[in-house]
Amino acid sequence: MGGRSEQPGLRRAQRTAEEGWPAVNYADWSETCDTLHAHTQVLGKLAAALAPPQPQLQHAALRLTARGFETPPLPAPDRSGALVIGLDLRAHEAFVEHSAGRSLRVPLTPDAAVGEVARELIAGTRSLGGRVEIDTTPQEVWWSVPLDADREHGSYDTEAVASYHAAATRAALVLAAFRAPYRGRSTPVNAWWGSFDLAVNLFSGSPATPPSEGFIMRNAMDSQEVAVGWWPGDPRYGKAAFYAYAHPAPESFAHAEISPEPARWEEALGEHVLDWDDVRSGAHPHERALQFARSAFREACTVCEWDPALLASMEGAPPPIR
Repeated sequence: MGGRSEQPGLRRAQRTAEEGWPAVNYADWSETCDTLHAHTQVLGKLAAALAPPQPQLQHAALRLTARGFETPPLPAPDRSGALVIGLDLRAHEAFVEHSAGRSLRVPLTPDAAVGEVARELIAGTRSLGGRVEIDTTPQEVWWSVPLDADREHGSYDTEAVASYHAAATRAALVLAAFRAPYRGRSTPVNAWWGSFDLAVNLFSGSPATPPSEGFIMRNAMDSQEVAVGWWPGDPRYGKAAFYAYAHPAPESFAHAEISPEPARWEEALGEHVLDWDDVRSGAHPHERALQFARSAFREACTVCEWDPALLASMEGAPPPIR
């Protein structure tokens, strides 16, 4: 009798778990995805303009939170306190908040073009914290209209945004768990507004030659690293997926056997990938994604000849609290 009474609750819990790993296919929500991507670029540009510079452009990264995307606390240009600029994907609003309690909110609706939202966010930042200037040219994307003049991107499907945020949250939890035991230098789970992905970067402590002299490459990739991340897909690769790459890496890394079995090397991307659908459709998706991250890191450390102690730390447990 007790067992029968528990079954409905158990089924509800199982359904809730499944719903937390929703389908995310770029083709199904491409217009909304591109609009959301463009909105994050405005946030990132403001962070890059206001935050103290950090190695690998860390100061420009956003954070994924329980309500959406946010900058870290940024120094107000007029030295009146701190500003946080973000996208609330539950209330569907862009916002600027001042540490003194003042705030400005801009609705995210299907008729609110990126240009309109960008202008209001920039103006709100100035009104709450002082003068700031940004380069409104979009970066690392396939469109070129300045963000504050962009009338092309304005689609906003709230259900698609909710599914994306749920999936991104699951991915971020995987990346955070993957990073936790590492004893070398590493980043938090960053939300990158150029490539619209989430990623953690683990460093060996050795310098590296950037792959090109472009601004982003010469600043972001000047250290030996392994990156593991997740993105929701784009026109090049239309499926959400976890990915992993090493920099610099010998050609043998492309031939490494990464687990679980659906993982593969994508030559066009230069990365190992594990499709989101291969994660979410199997049993224990969190553990399956973690297996991919740890397997890729293990292979990268081996072929790139990292200090074995760094690999050993990743194979352990998070540091104890003493």
